[in-house]
Amino acid sequence: MTAKVIYKGDLRTVATHLRSGIDIETDAPVDNKGKGERFSPTDLVATALATCILTTMGISGNAHNINIDGAECDVEKIMASDPRRIAEIKIDLRFPKDRNYSDKEKTILERIAHTCPVAVSLHPDLKQTISISWG
Repeated sequence: MTAKVIYKGDLRTVATHLRSGIDIETDAPVDNKGKGERFSPTDLVATALATCILTTMGISGNAHNINIDGAECDVEKIMASDPRRIAEIKIDLRFPKDRNYSDKEKTILERIAHTCPVAVSLHPDLKQTISISWG
């Protein structure tokens, strides 16, 4: 098992990662009757895409001797209605300004942004807009 999730009431959950014991609390967003004081479940989906991209780039970077330490993402989730769903995830990925990446390294890392496990697991109708700045 990966996690245990408990509904705490008031549109909140606590998810516990069983191996580490680390908790993530969720809250419904303000536009859906929640308080918006924590990540919503759909926020976690959008954030999972960014963390998967960076993690997978880190794995490939280690294999190809490409340092991505300090790379960061801004994540924007755009909702649609009828049915309520994530319509688009926008990720602005920035690499450190003090590094120069070769064209080959850029190609390796760009490919990962579109083929990480979360990216290929999301429904094809969910638009993934990923912009990359190389410093």
